[in-house]
Amino acid sequence: MAEISRSFDVLIVGSGLAGLSAALHLAATHHVAVITKCTLGDGSSAWAQGGIAAVLAGGDSFEAHVEDTLVAGAGLCDAAATRFVVEHAPESIVWLQELGVPFSREDGQLHLTREGGHSQRRIVHVTDATGAAVQRTLIERVRQSPNITLLENHTLVDLITGRKLGLAHDECLGLYALDEATDRVITFRAPHTILATGGAGKVYLYTTNPDTATGDGIAAAWRAGCQVANMEFIQFHPTCLYHPHAKSFLISEAVRGEGGRLLLPESAGGARFMPQHDARAELAPRDVVARAIDFEMKKHGLDCIYLDISHQPAAFIREHFPNIHARCLELGIDITNQPIPVVPAAHYTCGGVLADLAGRTTLPGLYAIGETSCTGLHGANRLASNSLVECMVFARAAAQDIAQSPRAAPPALPDWDDSRVTDADETVVISHNWDELRRFMWDYVGIVRTNKRLERAAHRIALLQQEIDEYYSAFHVTRDLLELRNLVQVADLIVRSAQARHESRGLHFSRDYPAQLPQAVNTVLTPSGPGMEGA
Repeated sequence: MAEISRSFDVLIVGSGLAGLSAALHLAATHHVAVITKCTLGDGSSAWAQGGIAAVLAGGDSFEAHVEDTLVAGAGLCDAAATRFVVEHAPESIVWLQELGVPFSREDGQLHLTREGGHSQRRIVHVTDATGAAVQRTLIERVRQSPNITLLENHTLVDLITGRKLGLAHDECLGLYALDEATDRVITFRAPHTILATGGAGKVYLYTTNPDTATGDGIAAAWRAGCQVANMEFIQFHPTCLYHPHAKSFLISEAVRGEGGRLLLPESAGGARFMPQHDARAELAPRDVVARAIDFEMKKHGLDCIYLDISHQPAAFIREHFPNIHARCLELGIDITNQPIPVVPAAHYTCGGVLADLAGRTTLPGLYAIGETSCTGLHGANRLASNSLVECMVFARAAAQDIAQSPRAAPPALPDWDDSRVTDADETVVISHNWDELRRFMWDYVGIVRTNKRLERAAHRIALLQQEIDEYYSAFHVTRDLLELRNLVQVADLIVRSAQARHESRGLHFSRDYPAQLPQAVNTVLTPSGPGMEGA
């Protein structure tokens, strides 16, 4: 019979750039388990096209990168976290080079591109498939490490805490995870646990995220008693390929960085429109561009707008954007001589589990890094290509803190008890609720919000939560059920946070509160009891 209880020095949930980086930093001294609900390459990191921001050019400076980040973040970035990431970004690039990541070069030097919101060229990349190249390298390295145990197709069920076990001191002691191969819930015990599960883009109908982005770490941390912050700030990428067979294929911001222009379709005049919305035109921050596109689409009744880079030489386009060129060509769009149909789509969760500069959450023994966390770097709007570098900087910081902060091994933990549940007789409830959630989140909690829309969303979320809780308590857990449970919890946190912010700032735009308040304040939600209801 398969093991139902396992012990490690460190548990890492998630196998993207943050999780794998932390595992590699820890592997020399700790026995590490990487727990991931699909395979190692299925997370959001592999989908990242644009690149990694770091000050490497002679005319650039840390101060300029910090300032660009603060401006994009609409006054809500934490200054210390921003400087911490910016100043440690170059060494992260060096680390990746040492691991063998084949960054694009020009004349023997790293080729640096520029993206919206950046005042300088500082984006290191591997053509237009940076995330995939980095992930391939890291996966190869972790597979070679004897101290890293890889547990694919294991889905996080819940964290195990001292409070849940009735202990006097609350801390994270481990977790339960569903092993899909055996259909059993395994108990994992460790003095340190790192959540690196990515964001929650699948809470929306249209997203650039992979199917794995269901907010698992954020929801589990909230249920475990952690504070979450700034969940109202969901970044909508302005340019997702609009095609019935594209499945949310992202058109990198670097296309605009290299001269791409946003145009109305010919039926609406075919004109360039961004200069009328912002002086920075196509290089304005993502929230500005996404709202401008949303405005033009609603104004003209459009299904999409167009991104045109065909004025650049064909050889230049094929060299800099080979994957975008190839994918569009598969769908009958030749970007060297015609524009690309695009729409905004949910892209990045700027808020998350509140974490400090070492990645520590408000629950001892538990860390959150990458998109799962809220470190203060992104503020009200993430600056392009700051996300991958945040993953690496905080992966190293968390690993260093764990190495310097030994903790006693947790006590024996109880096995998962499913003796009082049965197999579900119908799973249509899950698929129906999943579809309903994503549709009303898109309609009511999207790029532009109102009090009435948020109230409607909150009402529907409450009904869904009740139905899912009843289902969860009666039937054996499955990955679909766990993901739906997490998505509904994250949706609740997003709506609560949006209702608490009585202004428009960064990615949160409210028609009822169009002005920006003079003082920028974080939205911090705190669970208040065993039922995890918080304020």
